[in-house]
Amino acid sequence: MSNSQYLTPELRDWVATQLRNGITRDALYQAMLTSGWQPEMAQQALAEHQGAEAPFEAPLTLPQIQERAVEPGSLPEPDLNEQRSVLLPDGHRVEILMALQRPRVIVFGNLLSEQECDAIVSNAGQRLARSETVASQREGSEINAARTSEGMFFERGENEVVARIERRIATLLNWPLRNGEGLQVLRYRAGAEYQPHYDYFDPRHASSKAILERGGQRVATIVMYLNTPPRGGATVFPDIKLDVMAQKGNAVFFSYDRPDPATLTLHGGAPVVEGEKWVATKWLRQGEFV
Repeated sequence: MSNSQYLTPELRDWVATQLRNGITRDALYQAMLTSGWQPEMAQQALAEHQGAEAPFEAPLTLPQIQERAVEPGSLPEPDLNEQRSVLLPDGHRVEILMALQRPRVIVFGNLLSEQECDAIVSNAGQRLARSETVASQREGSEINAARTSEGMFFERGENEVVARIERRIATLLNWPLRNGEGLQVLRYRAGAEYQPHYDYFDPRHASSKAILERGGQRVATIVMYLNTPPRGGATVFPDIKLDVMAQKGNAVFFSYDRPDPATLTLHGGAPVVEGEKWVATKWLRQGEFV
């Protein structure tokens, strides 16, 4: 659309039709921006069709999210008002497949495209090493028999695909990009697993003090599936008897407001029975990760 946009009767009818077909105002707003609408014109068009609903407010953009101070006690969270089943954080269609309130667990469909999954696997493949866990008796990390995957870390914004995914997650979860750790990629071969554990840092561990100085406590995790193993490899939550099957492009998100088992976020990677499993994990911190 041109810089001299104006609302024609045809455009007004098109907006009304989309809303009658069940598209939420926020989802339609994002789609309009992606197709070239000016923000002010899109907001005006939607405001004309608000009916009995609350006045339309444009969702925060990534720069606005970045500039906003994180309120104490707040957590990453997508905007699921009006029981949204589809979100368009950057014009990419993300589906809400499941949402659990306690613990807060959300399964996203199509968070990553097939091409994005393949690009991450290709870029990570030559840099894999045996995965480690945070050491409990000393500072640093160590090889742990409970974790038998291979992994690597991307620097934040290391390449175009990584940067795009990080921006999408920041917008989707309304959480500053700077508060996220670098993307970790893991490969689980047949038989490999990650036994149930928590992602927050245990304050009792010797290594936690130095880790917490780099951005505070972890408050949320998002695990993205980069392929679909033929059998096995689900993300399991033993406390709530939930298994999330690994499906390429999908992701599971969960948050935790304190470093305590009461958050019910005990989770693990079930053994891969056939083939292999690739995942990308993003951990979000309370403060800026440095």
